[in-house]
Amino acid sequence: MDAMHLIESFVLSARAGSFSAAARRLGMTPAAVSKNVARLEARLGLRLFHRSTRSLTLTAGGERFLLDVDAPFAALADAFSRAAERESAPSGVLKVSVAHSFGRQYLVPLLGDFLARYPDIVPDWRFENRSVDVVAEGFDAAIGGGIELTPGVIARRLAPTYAVICAAPAYMAGRAAPTHPSELVAFDAILRRSGTSGRLRAWELRNAIGERANVEARTRMIFDDPEAMAHAVALGYGVALLPMPHAAPLLADGRLRRLLPGWYEEYGGVFIYYSNKKQLPLRTRVFVDHVAQAFEQQRLAACFDGR
Repeated sequence: MDAMHLIESFVLSARAGSFSAAARRLGMTPAAVSKNVARLEARLGLRLFHRSTRSLTLTAGGERFLLDVDAPFAALADAFSRAAERESAPSGVLKVSVAHSFGRQYLVPLLGDFLARYPDIVPDWRFENRSVDVVAEGFDAAIGGGIELTPGVIARRLAPTYAVICAAPAYMAGRAAPTHPSELVAFDAILRRSGTSGRLRAWELRNAIGERANVEARTRMIFDDPEAMAHAVALGYGVALLPMPHAAPLLADGRLRRLLPGWYEEYGGVFIYYSNKKQLPLRTRVFVDHVAQAFEQQRLAACFDGR
């Protein structure tokens, strides 16, 4: 077994604190990763991890070995990546993390032009509604919002985002449209639970002249996924504060209508995250530039503007 493969299994497991997480990144089974680490331990004559059913932690010897091999391993992996690319033709596997619905709606359509221009790049995209550690998990890029800027990662903003109050025309039939956020207490509210904190997200609205309103909505149902919320609103189950990337297509085709025009909640925005290392793989550089250019050309920033 190639020593590089054994060290790779160890380093990724140590970074993630899990054989399963390392296995997902390597495209292997957790058992295979565990066996690689066991072979490395046998070769070194050193126990690298304390193993239990609930945790995987480094031994003192494992910590020292990680300090010795982590930086050289990263440098060698980068060297292999750069050697596999021809400067005139970016190539290789492009590993990207993106949220389910946002990726399908806005990013998958960008691949046609991108692959026509760079046919030697192979997209390997993970559709998942979670914040990833771009460097530790080995992603070339991640697209979304609210991802923590860990050391070695930079963020390039693609568009600001806002959330607006929406309802289906069928739900509003026979109901008077609210004229102020305080009137939303009379409507069935579809609330969002944070997938990270588990807390319900409050409706904190503002308008262009600086007025603010905290809405105590009448809870009808609670979801943790904005795409599911948008679908429920379109089915007439109630009203919701929807991020514009999810609401915009439904507003455009008439399945949703916006309530309280001029009132909105401002989100942080949509960003593309990638490593700040100087020798960034060419495939990553051209992908970041392509996505940023596409957002500008398609005026997605205006599409996501809820003001």
